[in-house]
Amino acid sequence: MKTRMIARVVRGIPAVDGAGVKLTRVLGGNTVEDFDPFLMLDSFDSTNPPDYLRGFPMHPHRGIETITYLVEGMLAHEDSLGNKGLIEPGASQWMTAGRGILHQEMPQEAPRFLGLQLWLNLPAAEKMIEPKYFDIRPEDVGVVEESCATVRVISGTYEGVDGAKPHHIQATLLDVSLKEGQTIEIPVKEGETVFVFTLLGDAMVDGEIFEEKTALLLKDGNIVEVGALPGQTVRFMLASAPALHEPVAWGGPIVMNTREELQQAFDELRAGTFIS
Repeated sequence: MKTRMIARVVRGIPAVDGAGVKLTRVLGGNTVEDFDPFLMLDSFDSTNPPDYLRGFPMHPHRGIETITYLVEGMLAHEDSLGNKGLIEPGASQWMTAGRGILHQEMPQEAPRFLGLQLWLNLPAAEKMIEPKYFDIRPEDVGVVEESCATVRVISGTYEGVDGAKPHHIQATLLDVSLKEGQTIEIPVKEGETVFVFTLLGDAMVDGEIFEEKTALLLKDGNIVEVGALPGQTVRFMLASAPALHEPVAWGGPIVMNTREELQQAFDELRAGTFIS
């Protein structure tokens, strides 16, 4: 057994996106190569509705999957395929943008809006597939109760308990609530890109303390060890997936492999043929 050590630390920074949503941007353009196939990670955490109610009006995506996961709050969504619905606490929407989709996400007023959106790249051979999505309801999330923690299996498998099975890259996504002063060891696949994101509270990893809203990219190995400080709990996300090792051409909501493909997408948006 080999415990993964820290390869890179990325602390989230305040940002504004959509129509004026205040959020914490963690992963982005300067982390693409190291965190392959994970592209972007935004974290939402506010008890002040004006921070988020303006939401993310209708906008395009191509070439990626977006994973929206809520811990608290509500998020109304609608897309160009005619789908609409509400993401509730403990639920996730896993959307495959494929060759092109328009969608909007509008947070609803609540005592707290807490969650994240993670962008997962699509392989070159699958970037132009038909768009689709599936809702992961709270009852679809596998739950493992351990003496040290509660592990929610959004996708992949943990200790024989399954979450959702992705349509494309077989990413594992875990939501771990670790009890005060406890430590958990999570088995992961060697060779995959693995990172931990401290959603709530500080965590001990590789002998160091890392503050809330920090992503920790981990070196190779088959065990991830995370600890909570004495008297404190920590809630963190663990993400794992095989890297693509493909070129990335990223422009706003579009992620392709070449600048020519990116230009074509924006030409189609201007011409009104993006989703025809």
